[in-house]
Amino acid sequence: MRRSRRGERREGAAFVVAAEDAARLAGEVGPLVERALGVHWYETIGNDADRAVAALCLLRRYRAGVRGGPAHGDAAVREALAGVSPEAALWVASRAISYLDEHGFPEAVEPYLELAEE
Repeated sequence: MRRSRRGERREGAAFVVAAEDAARLAGEVGPLVERALGVHWYETIGNDADRAVAALCLLRRYRAGVRGGPAHGDAAVREALAGVSPEAALWVASRAISYLDEHGFPEAVEPYLELAEE
């Protein structure tokens, strides 16, 4: 999905599709997160935990595009997670941390963390 740029008019078919996708995902993501509770992600790629986290990412992307900034996408994810059980929210959060760790996030931010500690 192409995201609009600051100052660009958000209209036309691409904007409508993004808005529809954001609305659809906002309604679907809660049940996906609940269904992911207890699903281990190391055995099978594309399991319910992966689906839930991917849906949250897409919700973030679409809402950020529709509303014109990443903070709106982050807020959409928080809203979605506020509507699920605490256990399910913790489960998908641990999935996200696992993914970040396995894909080198600590090493990617390490130079900036060292600067912050000085």
